[in-house]
Amino acid sequence: MNTLAVNPIGALVALFVAGAVIATIYWMLHPPITKAGVAAVRAQEELEQMVGSIIVVFSEDIHSEHMMVLAARLARREKAELLAVYVIEVPLILPEDASTPEEDRAGMDVLATAEAIAQNNGVPMRNEILHARQISTAVLDLAKREGAHLIVMGSYREGKYSNAPLGRAIEAIATQAKCDVLIGVPGQHGTLLQKSEERAAATGSRRS
Repeated sequence: MNTLAVNPIGALVALFVAGAVIATIYWMLHPPITKAGVAAVRAQEELEQMVGSIIVVFSEDIHSEHMMVLAARLARREKAELLAVYVIEVPLILPEDASTPEEDRAGMDVLATAEAIAQNNGVPMRNEILHARQISTAVLDLAKREGAHLIVMGSYREGKYSNAPLGRAIEAIATQAKCDVLIGVPGQHGTLLQKSEERAAATGSRRS
């Protein structure tokens, strides 16, 4: 019976070559992720954890229609719950539960437009009108009550020399909220969301 002599050095070389081939094939099938790729994956994971419920804020000064479009698209993509709220700031000279029919009508008109935007994007939405002494307090309390993951709102400017150029209420919400806050400052010539907003406004007007 013939025996096959194996040269130890040759065996090691063969194993090395085989290992190199296997490693090359694995690398081709599983290319290394770049730093940008790692960051993108991490951002996606954080977004999936972040978005569970979204509150869009409106008031007499906070116009968030253009952000409503973005919030609806985000809610549809992430299957998140969407809530639009209109906050009426009640002056100190009136009881907090005072009747404000004119302001309520304005709020209902705004929320009708928000609902039309949500419907145009195929997203169910709840809406609510709140009466409060301060917009920021009402929104922060609502976000806590709802367990909100994201607050979305437009911006407004109180004046050239104001200490809160994007509005005191917005500044208070952004600095005190326990969840993420997305503030939209519409560009002078922005057109990205304009068509969707105009369609929703037209739908809301017909329904009114």
